[in-house]
This record gives sequence, C-alpha cells and structure tokens, in this order.
Amino acid sequence: MTREIYRILDANLNRAVEGLRVVEDILRFLLEDAELARAAKKLRHQVVQDASLLPLKEWDLVLTRDAESDVGRRIQTRAEMEREDFRHVLLASFKRVQQSLRVLEEFAKIESPAAAEKFREARFQAYQLEKEVANRFARPELDLTLYVITGEEFARGRPVVEVVREAIAGGATAIQLREKDWPVTKLVQVGKEIRRITRETGVTFIVNDRVDVALAVDADGVHLGQDDMPYQEARKILGPNKIIGISTHSVEEALRAQEEGADYIGVGPIFNTTSKKVLTPVVGTELLEQLRGLIKIPYVGIGGINANNAEKVIRAGAWGVAVISAVTGAPQVMQAARELRQVVERARRERYGQEQEVQHRLHR
Repeated sequence: MTREIYRILDANLNRAVEGLRVVEDILRFLLEDAELARAAKKLRHQVVQDASLLPLKEWDLVLTRDAESDVGRRIQTRAEMEREDFRHVLLASFKRVQQSLRVLEEFAKIESPAAAEKFREARFQAYQLEKEVANRFARPELDLTLYVITGEEFARGRPVVEVVREAIAGGATAIQLREKDWPVTKLVQVGKEIRRITRETGVTFIVNDRVDVALAVDADGVHLGQDDMPYQEARKILGPNKIIGISTHSVEEALRAQEEGADYIGVGPIFNTTSKKVLTPVVGTELLEQLRGLIKIPYVGIGGINANNAEKVIRAGAWGVAVISAVTGAPQVMQAARELRQVVERARRERYGQEQEVQHRLHR
C-alpha cells in the first residue's frame, strides 16, 4: 500500500470509531438505553479489531498521519458546524460511520479482501443499529382500547408501579401517569420504571400534564387538559414524534383539538366520577354520538366508566375507554382490566357489525 492509501485508511478508521463513540454516548447518557449502547460499543470494538486484518505494522497508520497539513481541515460546510439538537448529532454520526466504513471496505480490497468483507458487515450492522435507534424516536402506534390512568389514592395501598404491571398483564393498551400531588422527583423516578415496563410490553405510555416529566422519562407523549399548556407550545417542546392528547368536554373543544393537531382526545366526563377533585358537568354518551362523523382522530370516553357501562360508551362512538378507579382501585387489578377490555372489544365488534349492515342496506 502507498502512503496516501495509509492516510485514507487512518482517517476513515478514526472517523468511524469516533462516530460510534458519539452514538454510544448519546444512547448511554441521554437515552439511557443500555441495550443499544452495548450494541454501539460492540460495533466500535469490532471495527478496530477488523482493522487488524489489514497487512499493516502496529504504527503504520499513525506514522503516515499528517494532521497539520491535511487540506481537509480547511474544507468545511456550514451544515457541519450546526446541530439543532442531539437527534441531529446522532443522525450525522451514523452517516459519518457508514460512509467511513464504505471507504475502508473499498480500499481494503486492494490488500485484504477478508478485511474488506468485515468492514462491509460492520457497515450493514451500522445501518441496522441506526434503524433500531430511529424506532426510539418514531411516533408509536396508538391503541386506546383500554387506557388505564394511575391514581395512588385509589390503589388500596399498592405501589403505582405494581398496579401498572397488573393492569398491563390484564390487557391495558395504554398507561397514563397521573399523580397531581406528587413532587417532580417522584414523578420522574416512578415514570422511568413505568417507561421500562411499557417499553418491554409494547404499551403506550403517556404522562398527564407535565411536559417536562414526559421528556425526562422519554414517555410516548403527554395528555393536556383545557387549562394546561397550549397544544402548540407543547408540540414545540416535544417535537413531531411524541403523542399529544387533549381533554375535551364539548363539540367545540373536540373540533379545536383536532384542528390544532392532537393525536387523540379524551371526551367526558361521560358519567359521574369521584376520581377528580374539580368536578366538570357530566356530558353523557350524547356528546360521543355528536362527535361521530365530525372527529377523525381517535377519541376515548372518560369519567365514571366501568365494566357495567363501558358498552354504552363504545356503542355511542368512542374507540376505547379511559379509566382510573375501575382498574386502579379494583381488588384484583389484572382481573378488572381483563374484564373491561373484553367488554370494550365485544362492544366494538358488535358496533362495527351493525355499521357495516347499515352501509350494506344503504347501497343495495
């Protein structure tokens, strides 16, 4: 190999390893994802090991390095010097790694096809790792069939995390951390544990009201009341890939939430409830019926819903139900969640069957 090729190999090996170190640190310290950080670290060490297959002596690459006179030091674009946030740092680092591995692969072919193949394998591993990381930022699928909201005062002395675990085991498809009286330190501590559980089980995790806590625990999104932070401000802070739900109590509020861009809305209170300290007038299932055809985003009924009346909520038009005491306060949380989900799914099947029959008659 010539001295110039040594310099190319040295520059790209350093670039690939440095880029992987940036990726690893973001996954480790910002996302706190041990599994992905471990994968980045493993790939970084593997690239260094793959370089040992090149027919080089120990210091060959270093001795050909000429950082002072490298013309590349004076070639910069404006985009290289600007990053909006750590996500852009992550994206740029992945591209740097992949491009460098391609260069290593091509020039390694001159002297060591075995090393070239290893660099090729590493490049495809970097592509896969980037996809897995991207999944962390993609907006999660939203299943609101059974939306269980925490409430420590109803939990019969059981830890909130235990209640959440049991609710998910019983069939909860979404969890909301709603503890109005907790200090932020406890919200973050418990929120991180719920985040771990919901990520392992594929359940959507929402934080009530607190945009800062939602970000701190990397929740899937936040739920806002009419008196909470405005939707547009929350969206600026959370970015495009987080879920934002909004509580609504009228047709006007529901339409406004949809127009603003909400991902889903909660409609209620449908029935009398003791779960809220500040009582809002009951809207009944009539409001759900009024929203049919007007609201295109998912909406759930909330307020006083249990296994005995959930069917009415679904028949009126709601996609799912949001509950607090019906599950959180049940003697057997898992059993209560399972029963409620069965009621919702059965009512939904019956409703869709009836709607299809009506459409069939209209088009006969």
